[in-house]
Amino acid sequence: KLTPGFVGADIENLVNEAAILAARRNQKQVSMDEFQEAIERVVAGPERRSRLITDEEKEVIAYHEAGHAVVQHVLPKCDPVRKITIVSRGMALGYTMSLPEDDHLLQSRNKFRDQLAGMLGGRVAEEMMFDDITTGASNDLERATELARKMVTRYGMSDALGPMTFGQKEELVFLGREISEQRDYSDAVAQQIDQEVRAFVDEAHDRAQQALEEHRDNLVAVATRLIEIETLDSDQFGLIMDGVPA
Repeated sequence: KLTPGFVGADIENLVNEAAILAARRNQKQVSMDEFQEAIERVVAGPERRSRLITDEEKEVIAYHEAGHAVVQHVLPKCDPVRKITIVSRGMALGYTMSLPEDDHLLQSRNKFRDQLAGMLGGRVAEEMMFDDITTGASNDLERATELARKMVTRYGMSDALGPMTFGQKEELVFLGREISEQRDYSDAVAQQIDQEVRAFVDEAHDRAQQALEEHRDNLVAVATRLIEIETLDSDQFGLIMDGVPA
């Protein structure tokens, strides 16, 4: 359940990483702790506890990740939150791990709408709590914009533009990656696509803001606890959302 979407090679990499961690710790067996750490290494990169951040930055990161987690917990179509941390991994200063219960072959428009709101939860939390914004949401904004554009141009999920696709992709199949997109629509349609993408993103921002305003106490409680202990698992997070004191 912690590895949805992993293919065989990903599982192999995960098990090898867990075995290396166990060997470094002089253990005879690989335990669940090593597997958990290995999953996070594969998904998000190695921990970087040596990275120095100020108390002010730590507070912003805590509220940012708490914003993601609270919105994802509140909206019904978002995947369950498994872990929240403000310990730096890879290039991320903190992250919220949310994983589906099962593999899904089909995705719905409503699920994408909730996911978009979840992606913007961190940015909205910064706006609410600090009346300012930082560069910490740059990757979230990039992912949200890309998903919204796919909803409009690839999945036909825009009511205004209807069930059509826009743009023909040219690919180098043997490299397995996309290299360009051939535009097959007019400037007027391009403008309409941009408007629809913006509409999806703006709607997600508003829904994230509404969720965080309604659950502001939970947002503060989660962020405060993150500042204290840096990492929350799903059980700890669930208790805070249920109003149970730490």
